[in-house]
Amino acid sequence: MAIRTFGPNAVDWEERVDLDRLRKERLARLNEVLNASELGGLLSFDFANIRYMSSTHIGTWAMDKLIRFALLVRGGEPIVWDFGSAARHHQLHNPWLDYSDGKGGPPTGARAGISTLRGAFHPEAGIAEDVAAKIATELREHGLADEPLGVDLCEMPVLMALRAQGIDVVDGQQVFLQARRTKTPDEISLLAQACAMVDAAYEELYGYLRPGVRENECVGLVSKVLYDLGSEYVEGVNAISGERCSPHPHVYSDRLIRPGDPAFFDILHSHLGYRTCYYRTFAVGSASSAQREAYLRCREYMDEAISLVRPGATTADIVRVWPRAEEFGFPDETAAFALQYGHGVGLSIWEKPIFSRLVSLDHPEVLEEGMVFALETYWPAKDGWSAARIEEELVVTADGCEVITKFPAEELLVAGRKYWTVGGELNTRREAQSHLNSRRDNGAR
Repeated sequence: MAIRTFGPNAVDWEERVDLDRLRKERLARLNEVLNASELGGLLSFDFANIRYMSSTHIGTWAMDKLIRFALLVRGGEPIVWDFGSAARHHQLHNPWLDYSDGKGGPPTGARAGISTLRGAFHPEAGIAEDVAAKIATELREHGLADEPLGVDLCEMPVLMALRAQGIDVVDGQQVFLQARRTKTPDEISLLAQACAMVDAAYEELYGYLRPGVRENECVGLVSKVLYDLGSEYVEGVNAISGERCSPHPHVYSDRLIRPGDPAFFDILHSHLGYRTCYYRTFAVGSASSAQREAYLRCREYMDEAISLVRPGATTADIVRVWPRAEEFGFPDETAAFALQYGHGVGLSIWEKPIFSRLVSLDHPEVLEEGMVFALETYWPAKDGWSAARIEEELVVTADGCEVITKFPAEELLVAGRKYWTVGGELNTRREAQSHLNSRRDNGAR
């Protein structure tokens, strides 16, 4: 499998990502999994699933509104109900949703429709009932009214309205995730390109990071770099520094970064819908022995895991080389969840397969060529306040894997300006100078 990244522009002199092929292959995979299931159709309110099914997108502002929906029935084509203006745009600019008979009628795959806005509409306005009636009509027209309908996410009024129509509503999320489990070559190129954009963000962050900047300023810098490079959506930048590293709160603050601090970042963004989840750890100005030891331990767990990735291996094989929760200060795997962790990456950041001691030992998943996932490791330092966090994204190839997160992480990087003393350059490997800031205690003698 050749993993290639390109510039964002279309050119006539090089074959790049073929978006028409991407649309067709995604829908073909979804149809294949739907046809192998017991379901008569799939109803989606989840933005990632709607995009995978219909190749439509209206921005990220509505991702949590559950307001637009799409249906795919056996033997049918995707139908998207959207805001009136968005539906009109789809009719004008999404020819792959045009199933008209050539007699001048509007495209039937892009329609105006709206759900309940998470209950914001008055319950007696009949919005939920209207959604259910639209779905029931399509199922009846295709002779599928008595077949189970798989739904990924659903508001309670819509669920009740669907059942009032006599529709057997069941879990459809597994069908979507099964289809999205392995990636097409075009999807892999887009995922690699998304990582390349984060490579660039880390390059800028490494040059910027120094004592006196705040975590939120780092978030702003990374976001600007990504949006300047054409990112569709910066979902989040997890910026953690100093004593906030252990325990790890998963959210940035306005904390000032201090000399000798550890600082780790997770950069999550979307390039044409395809996401990243990409941690890196730095020491700022200098690193203590405890920080370096934590980083080495974190890297060892990562390297052991990567060495096992190949088709036919299982998620259980990977998590067995990671430490148990009790080994790094947590009472059980639930309490330590997502610290030694792995997850598929695609149109959303947590897809199949999942790697965790919480579930993978008892419910292993087999790795397949074409899977793309992130592995992330964590280790708290023995000083009690600092820690290390590393994450790599991998593509499973025919005989192993390829890492697509390229910013250096083999060793702990020290960021910030170099300091000079009368005796020469200050050693960047020091003890925890915020507590032991004397020549004797730092082992300089």
